[in-house]
Amino acid sequence: MKEELGNMKMTFRWYGEGNDPISLKQIKQIPGMTGLMGLLDRPAGVEWTEEEIRPYIEHVHEAGLECEVIESVNVHEDIKLGLPSREEYIDNYIKTIRNLAKYGVKVIVYNFMPVFDWLRTDLARVIPEDGSNSLYFDEKELGEMTPLDLVRKTAEDSKGFTLPGWEPERLAELETTLKLYEGVTGDDLRANYKYFLDAIIPVCEEVGIGMACHPDDPAWPIFGLPRIAHSQDDYDKICALHESPANGLCLCTGSLGSNPDNDIPAIIRHFGEKNRINAMHVRNVKYLGHHKFREAAHLSSTGDLDLFEIMKAIYDTCPDTYIRPDHGRMIWDETGRPGYGLYDRALGATYINGLWEAIDKMSK
Repeated sequence: MKEELGNMKMTFRWYGEGNDPISLKQIKQIPGMTGLMGLLDRPAGVEWTEEEIRPYIEHVHEAGLECEVIESVNVHEDIKLGLPSREEYIDNYIKTIRNLAKYGVKVIVYNFMPVFDWLRTDLARVIPEDGSNSLYFDEKELGEMTPLDLVRKTAEDSKGFTLPGWEPERLAELETTLKLYEGVTGDDLRANYKYFLDAIIPVCEEVGIGMACHPDDPAWPIFGLPRIAHSQDDYDKICALHESPANGLCLCTGSLGSNPDNDIPAIIRHFGEKNRINAMHVRNVKYLGHHKFREAAHLSSTGDLDLFEIMKAIYDTCPDTYIRPDHGRMIWDETGRPGYGLYDRALGATYINGLWEAIDKMSK
């Protein structure tokens, strides 16, 4: 498959045995699936030890899948805030990078978003056209909601699953953390980001790992927090913080695409030509108004992103990247972690592979 369709590798997010209702056997049966963008359920700031990494990677390999990308090696808030305690957490991050590299990991996906990872106002909004449901955001629905209110609502709607970026230990001291961010500007956050990158990127270069920064989701400021990764200009500034291909991006089409001002194919070409895209999350969104959208099926016509042009930009400028179909709808009466069902993401992978095959044949 890889040889027929160039160097792109199709991957799938998996939460681990006992944490995910989807099995590795099911993932392996998706046509063209080469491996995972895996993750371990570890709190921000701790070292991921070899004793934790080894059995996870070995289990994935036994299922006939690769695990060359690891997601959600979360950056501790003290690093983002530039507190003296960041040194300990940066040291743990460096140890984690070295440990993951020993087991064949080539890319680490992370983000530098203050407090919150991604935000939605509904985790299962019904799509009138077909009766499926998907993640949904409407800034007006936030209304008078405080950050604590939104956290409680998200937890209630998560069907008992821990959601990435909403881990209880990260949010247990939410009020205290929000207080610490008062007065922190985007420039302050970038300065702390540079300090982090200057410490870890030389290690990444040494062990052969590329970092992949995920964009803000949605692609604008929320609750007055500084957010510095939701446009081409933002990403240009991030790349300039430490000039190295190891300081790269996880370009998520849905997160950046939540803002219609972002030209996703053009952004892919811009950074693909600079060799700064280390991973891709590919999905579609449907605009419903100002700061209002839902997550759609991958098929271009069901949303407002042109998946053909997105895949063509990847093919032309960064064809050797790792891709995964991102958040899917819940369809066919499936129940599971919101956004991370099996069926619609499998359909998304198949659609993406179909586009890739067509583009590959057209190019020859």
